[in-house]
Amino acid sequence: MVNDQWEIRLVRQSYNHVLARVLKEVLVEMNVPKQGTAFADPEIDAIYDPYQRKKTNYWVVCNGDYIFGGAGIGALHDGPGGYCELQKMYFLYDARGKGLRNQMIQKCLTHAKSHGHTDCYLETMPNMINAQKLYKKWGFTYIDHRIGNTVHCSCPVWMVKSLQYDG
Repeated sequence: MVNDQWEIRLVRQSYNHVLARVLKEVLVEMNVPKQGTAFADPEIDAIYDPYQRKKTNYWVVCNGDYIFGGAGIGALHDGPGGYCELQKMYFLYDARGKGLRNQMIQKCLTHAKSHGHTDCYLETMPNMINAQKLYKKWGFTYIDHRIGNTVHCSCPVWMVKSLQYDG
C-alpha cells in the first residue's frame, strides 16, 4: 500500500533480502547490464554490512513497511584521498516524482561533508537521464575518466562534485 507517509531511514540488516530485490528490479527496468554494474556487485545482496564501516551510511526510502529504494555514501576504493562515492541510488517507480531523490541526495552529501570528504564521485548509465539531471542540479559535473576501483566497469558515465564549497 502506497500513501503519503514516505520516510527515509538507515538501512537495517533485516532489509537485506527485500532491498536487494528492489534494487535489482530497478536495474532491470533501466536495462542495466547484469555484469560490471551494481547488479553483479556482491554488496547488493547484503547491503547492510558494508555500510557499517567508518564514514559510510546507506538509507532506504520506505512507505509503511514497504521499501522502495535507497542510496548510500561509501568509500571510493583506490580513489584519491578525501573522495567518497554516491552508491546504489535507485528508486522503484512509485517512489519517483515525490521529492524523495532530492531528500536522499541531500542526506548523502550532508553525511559525506560531515565526515570530512572533500569530493563525491558517482558512476551511472547513459540512459539514466533523469538521474543525471538530478546530479547536475546538485552540482555534479561530468568527467572523462573513471576514478578509483568501483568494479562497475560497465558504467560509462562518470561525475564528481566538490564538497568543499556550497552551491
